Amino acid sequence: IAEILMNRPHARNSLGKVFVNELFSALEQLRLDEKVRVVVFKSEVKGVFCAGADLKERAKMDDAEVGHFVKRLRNLMDEIAALPVPTIAAIDGYALGGGLELALACDLRVAASSAKMGLIETTRGLLPGAGGTQRLPRCVGIGLAKELIFTGRQIDGQEAASMGLVNHAVPQNSEGDAAYQRALTLAKEILPQAPFAVKMGKLAINRGIEVDIASGMAIEGMCYAQNIPTRDRQEGMAAFREKRPPQFIGK
Repeated sequence: IAEILMNRPHARNSLGKVFVNELFSALEQLRLDEKVRVVVFKSEVKGVFCAGADLKERAKMDDAEVGHFVKRLRNLMDEIAALPVPTIAAIDGYALGGGLELALACDLRVAASSAKMGLIETTRGLLPGAGGTQRLPRCVGIGLAKELIFTGRQIDGQEAASMGLVNHAVPQNSEGDAAYQRALTLAKEILPQAPFAVKMGKLAINRGIEVDIASGMAIEGMCYAQNIPTRDRQEGMAAFREKRPPQFIGK
């Protein structure tokens, strides 16, 4: 399990230029690391997951710079979504605007029931520009996504769980890291499973959701075919026959 720890306390983990560059390089390292099977995104700043774009920094940019930077943010979210292994966002505090877009780029989300989240861009004269208009409707459906984006409403973890925006909502603990603890439990549940099969499952879902069902079935077939010759598949069959837990190696 690899962790990306966001720690920019003075700016509530807002997505400034340096912070974004650091996230890019962390993702680059993780993508090349064969040992990593799950990635957890968490905040080291109490009460905040990520407060979104750094609007103080944004105010100093001209229109061209804003366009360029937002495109870079969109690329960052795409890089997160394109990581081959499962990703989990542990939302223990505020996840607003770009902060929620970052969580939406992850495969799974766990939130403290008291955590506040929302695409609040319209309250600032903006619209979501780092994937929010695309990933939120794919997550909660078009009607709810429109309501949340048009109103800029903030919801808590409990409401987010009821609409399927997060997989789990848990009561916050005294340390303020209940979502992180639940995310770790979830990561540990993924860890023993065959890594290549999990990667192929992620790929089949991500590609398949964008196309019609017949094309999706073809994508599943291609992903399945890639898994057939793996050693882990043989090991899974052998372990079943021998009534023992499988020992997967990711090959």
